[in-house]
Order: sequence, then structure tokens, then C-alpha cells
Amino acid sequence: MTAEIDNIPQEKPLSQFKAALECKCPKCRKGDMFIGKMYSFGKKKSYTNCPYCNFQFEMEPGYFYVAMFVSYAMNVAQMVTLAVATYVLTGSESPWLYIAILLGSAFILSPFNFRYSRVILLYWLTPNLHYDPERAKRPYRELMK
Repeated sequence: MTAEIDNIPQEKPLSQFKAALECKCPKCRKGDMFIGKMYSFGKKKSYTNCPYCNFQFEMEPGYFYVAMFVSYAMNVAQMVTLAVATYVLTGSESPWLYIAILLGSAFILSPFNFRYSRVILLYWLTPNLHYDPERAKRPYRELMK
């Protein structure tokens, strides 16, 4: 049985950047981290465990509270960029224009920030969390048979 499995051609794993961009599990780079699409009217939830390799995303209670700080940094960078771009493009000094643009962008970009703050935390800010090629070979469900 193992000889048959070893002879199956293995697909090339995703690069770290592409896997992060597609919100894949940092351990196997195959399973999705989130349920549903980023911009949909359904619930914005993440899986508790990877559906492919069963890696537990929230390693300890409250682990994703740190993602709030990552999201805050992303929001600040987005707000500063949009404020400068608004000033350069319009030359306006009206505070209402800035309030409308910045609050609107914060609302529109909140699903993006929710997802990618968690992805950044897991991929680049968590020590000792690396890609494991062994987890990527076979789905968790097949290993349990």
C-alpha cells in the first residue's frame, strides 16, 4: 500500500507568498483557512482546524487577539496612504471629505484586514511555525483510516 502511495506524483507545493495570498494553511499550504469568500453576505469565519491536515489554527486560547494589533497597523497604513492620496489628488482641506473617504475605506477594507491580519500572524509572526511537506502528502482523513 505504501509503495502505491509513494509512486503517486506529488504536485509542487505553493510558495509561501502565494499560499498566504490564497489564505491557505501555513503547515500544508493546501487547506483553506476561511469559510466562504472574503466579500460575501455570509458569516466571516475561519476554520478551527485545517480541513486538509487538521492543523489547529488557534494554537492557544486568545491567540488571534494579537491579530488585532496587526489589523490596527494595516488600518493605519491604509488611512495614511488614503489621506495623502486624497490630498494630492483633490488638494482639498475639507475635513468632511477626509472623514467620508477614511471611514468608507475602513468599512470596505475590514473583511480584507480581518483575513490578512490572521494570515500575516500565522505566516510571518509566529515563531516555529513552518511548512511541513509530510502534512501536505495526504489528507488527514486518509491518515485516520
